[in-house]
Amino acid sequence: MTAERIRIALQKSGRMAEDSMALLRKCGLHIDRSKDQLFCRAKEMPIDLMMIRDDDIPGFVSSGICDLGIVGENVFAEEKAAGETFAAQILERLGFSFCRLSIAVPDGKAYESLANLQGQTIATSYPALLQKALRDEGVEAKILLMTGSVEVAPRLKIADAICDIVASGATLASNGLHEAEVLIRSEALLIRGQGALSPEKEDIIKRLLRRMRGATQAEDSKYIMLHAPRRQLDDIVGLLPGAESPTILPLQGGGDKVAVHAVCREAVFWETMERLQEAGASAILVLPIEKMMI
Repeated sequence: MTAERIRIALQKSGRMAEDSMALLRKCGLHIDRSKDQLFCRAKEMPIDLMMIRDDDIPGFVSSGICDLGIVGENVFAEEKAAGETFAAQILERLGFSFCRLSIAVPDGKAYESLANLQGQTIATSYPALLQKALRDEGVEAKILLMTGSVEVAPRLKIADAICDIVASGATLASNGLHEAEVLIRSEALLIRGQGALSPEKEDIIKRLLRRMRGATQAEDSKYIMLHAPRRQLDDIVGLLPGAESPTILPLQGGGDKVAVHAVCREAVFWETMERLQEAGASAILVLPIEKMMI
């Protein structure tokens, strides 16, 4: 009997695709994929990948064609808002591909809230989310659906404002627009269907999710080692960002100092190291963590 395999839907191209494949590699999976290949397999686990358009991913997962999907929260939320029979749920927030769905208006245009757009035309690729936001605020406006280059609509005089994805804001600025209001903040999500799966598939998903969490935690964490005077130990440990129960080791030869080893689950900035040094720490080393299992 052929072993059961799970199928994961991924965006076929773009930054989200690259980041998703990078995460799977950090989970110990090696995937051979040619440039135009839309279906491929992992070598180490019974996992198949389907490379499709990002806005098709929620539907493939909801319908059961794929067991899991990695998709932007903006796309997931749009499909959920638009589909009455939508049957997918968020399994994990993955911590990459951050962006936001925002209202943007021409430079110089007054904007305090959505009420300023009453009776106006708003261009967007996210009609369901925009309609929900307008309805919640009791605003009636015309929604102009555009599938690309939404930011040019005000310049072409076919819309008064836009509702679109914003990352850096550079594209808005180049088209004489500025971000006026954030509707939702988005990041990459791991989603799954709401239907029951076999115990074998559930076990594969649990193993993969455990590796994803370990990879994400390792990327965000650092291993820090330093020497600290015993009398300043409490103050120094208190400065370690996100550290839990650091290891305290005696130094050879005794004396007033001890070695402190800790996993810091928050960023360790130069300012943090400077404060540690000012508190009496020395020989401070900050090391990356490749893998982590909690």
